[in-house]
Parts: sequence; C-alpha cells; structure tokens
Amino acid sequence: MSAFSDLPLVIEPSDLASRLGAPELILVDLTSAARYAEGHIPGARHVDSKRTQLGQPPAPGLLPVWDDFQALLGELGHRPEAVYVLYDDEGGPWAGRFGWLLDLIGHRAWHHLDGGLSAWLAEGRELSTTVPAPVGGPVAAQPCADVLATREYLLEHLGDPQVLIWDARSPEEYRGEKILAARGGHIPGAVNLQWTDCQDRQRALRLREDLAELLAARGITPDKQIVTHCQTHRRSGFTYLAMRALGYPNIKAYAGSWSEWGNHPDTPVEI
Repeated sequence: MSAFSDLPLVIEPSDLASRLGAPELILVDLTSAARYAEGHIPGARHVDSKRTQLGQPPAPGLLPVWDDFQALLGELGHRPEAVYVLYDDEGGPWAGRFGWLLDLIGHRAWHHLDGGLSAWLAEGRELSTTVPAPVGGPVAAQPCADVLATREYLLEHLGDPQVLIWDARSPEEYRGEKILAARGGHIPGAVNLQWTDCQDRQRALRLREDLAELLAARGITPDKQIVTHCQTHRRSGFTYLAMRALGYPNIKAYAGSWSEWGNHPDTPVEI
C-alpha cells in the first residue's frame, strides 16, 4: 500500500514532510529555474512550465509536443505505481496544469501541496539545492481520459444547460476591457470567477475553506459538466485542481483557452 493512500488530493506540508522518503514518490517543482536553484523541497525534480504547453502562437496553451512530454515523464521516473506530489510558488496554477496532464494520461495518483512552496516556507521547513539526476528515457504514455475540451466541443455545447464554462480570467478580461487576443470578451454563457478568488492569502495561498460555497454561488456545481479555461490554461490549471479537490465528477479544461477562441475569426464572443 502507498504511503499516500489515506490522503486527500490536497495535502499539507506536514503530510509531505513525513513521506519524503516514500519510494513511490515523484515530487515535482514547477517554480522558475532560479527559484528552484535557490532552494526547493528536498528530493523535488524541477519541471520547466514551458514543457507542459505547446508554447506556439496563436494558442500556446495547447498540449505540448507529445514526444517531448513522454521524454519529460521518463526523466521524472514515471511508472504505474508512482505517486506524484506537485507544487509551484503561485498556489497551484502550474501544479494544477501538470496534474491535469497526468489525469489526461489516466494517471490519477497525484496530490497538490496546498499553498505550494509558500506554505512550505511559511512553516520554516527545510530546503535543498541538490538536483536529482534524470531517471530514464521516454515513457509510452498517451492521452486517454476525457478531461480535454476542444474548441469544437465548446461550439457544439454552447447553450447546453448541462455544460457550464468557468472563465478563470480577470473580470477586466472577461468584460473585454483588457484584450489579450485579436478580440476581447468571453465565450457566450461563460461564468467568470477569477482564479485568485479561490485562494486564501491569509493562509499562504491555500484553497479557501469555503470554496464549495463560493463555487455554488456562481452556479459552478458538481451536477454539471464544467469546462474551465483562462488565456493559456495556466490559471485554469488551478481551477481544474480546485474542482478536482472538491470531488467534482465531470470536469474538463479547454487547453486552447482564450488565446485560441479570441484569435479565431469564426468563434462567437460576448462582451
């Protein structure tokens, strides 16, 4: 049995600290290279966040080149029995995106460190500058889980009362006042709840304790199919994670996000 078997998706620093030596653990640091070099949680392997995305205009948030992602998994030591713990220094957007990619390949054995590096540091816990060596070569993992929403999927389901679109961008982006694509505005019918509103800054960027009530007040409820997005599916990495933590059964992320939708000439837009 895994040392992590009795833990929820979102874990505390104390939960991780007592399990750093677990043989099944793959600890992933998604902070910047400079932050990682300055000091990281002992045993953590750095992942450049750029390796989780395609990184090419007009929609840089699309899936990474798959051969490259398979190589990354091999470097991390991916294997069927592995349990990932993911963290960044923003409270979870990059960690959530990486967790979504693990879900996409059917590997649901992962946890998020609540508050990420901020929570670890707030408790005065140990850091390391030791860099673990890459483990091995490419892993033959393929997308297999239904957690990816495409532009075509959203066009087919516009107006569907059972499908709710969660726009995790700022209110200014949602209203079309701040334009980061060819067009501003939002996907018709989308609900706006900015991703940072789900964090508790008084508790080192942990998820809000009243998160379920907050989402329900916006109609983001577990009885619906929820599709979350932002500009490049970074911020919505966190909102995907938030719903996953609450046990929402039907969630997807629109990887193309507004960078694809707002740059496409034929997609409908609301202001």
